[in-house]
Amino acid sequence: MPANGHLMPFDLFIVDAFTDRLFGGNPAAVVPLDTWPEDALLQHMAAEHNLSETAFFAPEGEGYRLRWFTPVREVDLCGHATLASAFVLYECLDHDRPEVRFFTRSGTLTVRRVGPCTFSLDFPTDHLRPVPLPVEAMEALDLQPLETWLGRDDCLIRVDSEEVVRRLQPDFARLKAVSHVRGFIVTAPGTDCDFVSRCFYPAYGIDEDPVTGSAHTTLAPFWAERLGKTTLEARQISSRGGKLTCILHGERTELQGKAVLYARGTVFAGS
Repeated sequence: MPANGHLMPFDLFIVDAFTDRLFGGNPAAVVPLDTWPEDALLQHMAAEHNLSETAFFAPEGEGYRLRWFTPVREVDLCGHATLASAFVLYECLDHDRPEVRFFTRSGTLTVRRVGPCTFSLDFPTDHLRPVPLPVEAMEALDLQPLETWLGRDDCLIRVDSEEVVRRLQPDFARLKAVSHVRGFIVTAPGTDCDFVSRCFYPAYGIDEDPVTGSAHTTLAPFWAERLGKTTLEARQISSRGGKLTCILHGERTELQGKAVLYARGTVFAGS
């Protein structure tokens, strides 16, 4: 550690979320805080971790203020890093209340432990409206959509089959150039689950997100209407892969998934 006196130690956890095995799901860095440093430091740390999300939380009232950063910017909602943060609180920091309350840009989010390393997240349900997919985005994704919808942040694209979703090889440079939304969710009925998806966020520094909890607040109401059911089993078929249970409760969507601890340690950061 340099002797300039400006570096501070922070606890760091890396958690694979929405999976029951190491090297699956979506890895998130989690940094518990006592007080908030400058936002620029949080962003630098997220860039250094170079994971799709780094979550920072600090005590506030009867819960915790929770913020999420990609390597390039702060975001309004993130599922897998919320799951990872709850995992750290319950499994590593001895949180003993029935639920944990996170205060976020998207309102209050509650998480409960419902089984061994298994958690239930209470998130706001997305609302969708039909939109045309720009030709440039269609060409960058190299697909022909059956239907296209816009949610709060993402464009949802339905295609013919799971195999179409699996075979996608987007041109990420072109997709980033035409991104008018946070990202693109491509989805189809699943062969061994209710639906599958892949999620692309090049404008946010994430070409493909391995498992995207927040996207399932968009996917769940979409597929619930088409399948006539409110409890759905989902798989995100990225190379790492992940699985979730989505339960639609009107204006709230419950996401259930597991998590696994990969690493814990100390990082040093500051001006």
